[in-house]
Amino acid sequence: MTDAQRAVLEGWVRRRSTAQALAQRSRIVLECADGHSIMEVSRRLGITPDTVRTWRRRFLERGLDGLSDEPRPGVPRKITDADVERVIVKTLEERPKNATHWSTRSMAAATGMSQSAVSRIWRAFALAPHRSQTFKLSTDPLFIDKVRDVVGLYLDPPEKALVGLR
Repeated sequence: MTDAQRAVLEGWVRRRSTAQALAQRSRIVLECADGHSIMEVSRRLGITPDTVRTWRRRFLERGLDGLSDEPRPGVPRKITDADVERVIVKTLEERPKNATHWSTRSMAAATGMSQSAVSRIWRAFALAPHRSQTFKLSTDPLFIDKVRDVVGLYLDPPEKALVGLR
């Protein structure tokens, strides 16, 4: 182990923002570099000897880079950043035909994605197109007359009028 590697490992152990897994791996390597046996390091750190062997071997093979997490197995991501951007832009800047707002089904049909993918994207970016954030005035031609009638009842209620509570 070089002095530069030791300095980096000690920094990772001391720093508060270091992930706990990386800090523990750094402790393992530092303890081994100080001449302690695998069994002694495992006992002192409260971990299995296999864990000590694994991180010691990876450090010897790859140095500091060997202490980082390897990519996890599984299916690679199918939704690209461009797909996500397309859904967000369409949600915020366009309106569907014959509707007041997008639904997950209508957006899925318009973008060629699944409804659950659209739902995950909206949830991740806190988008809720069905929740209006602006006041919408009614398009009813008699709306003003109806408002006047209701306000008039409040301002000048008829005598002996009863108000029903639901």
